[in-house]
Amino acid sequence: MAQNSLAQDLFEDMGRKVAEASAQEDDVDGSKIVDVIESLCMNCHEDGTTRLLLTRIPYFREIVIMSFECPHCHFKNTEVQPAGEIQQRGAKITLRIDNADDLSRQIVKSDTASFRVEDIDLEIPPGRGQLSNVEGILSMVAQDLEQKQDERKEVMPEIYEKIQGVIASIRDMASGTKVPFKITVDDPAGNSSIEPSPEDTAAKYFRHEYPRSPEQNAALGLGDTSTSTEAPATEIRPEYKANQMYPHMPEQPMVNNVDEEIFENQVYAFPATCPGCTKPCTTNMKMVNIPHFKQVVLMSTVCDHCGYRTNEVKTGGEVPEKGRRITISVENKEDLSRDILKSESCAMQSPELHLSVEPGTLGGRFTTIEGILTQVRDDLRSSIYNVGTSEGGDSMDTTTKQKWDSFFGQLNAAIEGEIKFTLVLSDPLASSYVQSFTAPEPDAQLKVEEYERTEEEEEDLGLRDMKTEGYEEEQSAATNGAVANGETKDAA
Repeated sequence: MAQNSLAQDLFEDMGRKVAEASAQEDDVDGSKIVDVIESLCMNCHEDGTTRLLLTRIPYFREIVIMSFECPHCHFKNTEVQPAGEIQQRGAKITLRIDNADDLSRQIVKSDTASFRVEDIDLEIPPGRGQLSNVEGILSMVAQDLEQKQDERKEVMPEIYEKIQGVIASIRDMASGTKVPFKITVDDPAGNSSIEPSPEDTAAKYFRHEYPRSPEQNAALGLGDTSTSTEAPATEIRPEYKANQMYPHMPEQPMVNNVDEEIFENQVYAFPATCPGCTKPCTTNMKMVNIPHFKQVVLMSTVCDHCGYRTNEVKTGGEVPEKGRRITISVENKEDLSRDILKSESCAMQSPELHLSVEPGTLGGRFTTIEGILTQVRDDLRSSIYNVGTSEGGDSMDTTTKQKWDSFFGQLNAAIEGEIKFTLVLSDPLASSYVQSFTAPEPDAQLKVEEYERTEEEEEDLGLRDMKTEGYEEEQSAATNGAVANGETKDAA
């Protein structure tokens, strides 16, 4: 609570600060709005001026905007540095640019993020943080590539021609004459963002959060070298708290030896490493049998060091020949209490709510319809609106804000059971489930159908290259062929 209060005092809305800064140097209580620091110019090595603005902007978090200007050589430079903490998971955002309006979308690229233009395989590696829009970043890339072009033309004319072609493509993209194209911002620290829009479809805007690798944690300085890296002993402390999915302690004692057979409704614990801070933590696992469905494994990880917390559900069994599509009609508040299992491979849509959740966005979840809609709402609001506030910032235009307010208003009404809507779960692995109130008899509000997986789904799941039968013969034939080739060479 104290940290949130301090952040709100230091990081004010960007629009208000800029308006006040243009009117006066100091605010009412005498504290400085923009900090001015004398700095060394790296271009002419004379003294210049750096201005620092601590602010909070929509679609992002707290940041520090830095602007340097040298009065001697007139060199200018602007940067943005994240002031908030490193997030628990990395984030990768992909946006398809279809028209000129998309070029004005705001982009916050932290110093740990990479920026890519997928169509021309162009990447800006992590380095300087930037606060701009799509057009601005593309123009900056073209300007940077144009440096030293005169020298390349004299020394390496072939390289000059190739770079000149890339520059022309980037300028066409920045002007809107070459569309569509895709851009990607990948930030292991989770502190970068591309401005979304209420009209975005899953094919246009996609945000995916992922656990960081040990190499990425080390690059962010999260490796814990001051303490032992050995995993803790497999034991459960007396003050163990069950996760939110199980508000009460299980009556049976927890089993720590996972080498033996796993039994239903028995909680197992094993040592793990926290993906947020890389310190040792404990992961709890429980196998549950869902009636009229299958056995699933519920997993919960809680870190005592950084507070990282996650609940996931894993399904097992063989890969079915077809995918499964479940359509549930929510007509009253009672339907919101239906249990729902959304696997990691499942996509979720609601035409009435204009809601689309792509596979992998929420991970595996075992909750209720009300619970999963609440999670979608909370996660989306945290990325759309300012941190710690309930309304959008000054830089969000009125039309966009009205659209988002209408979207969240409709979503809130659905969570409260005030409107009827349809929820569709499409799972190519047929590992998702919605509770039926009339099982084993058919439920009039529940429709379950099988469908043929698309080639893209087969490719994403790795099923096109998977072979579980007949591979011994192919391996034997390949080995015999290699031996025969070797004998032929020896004979020659």
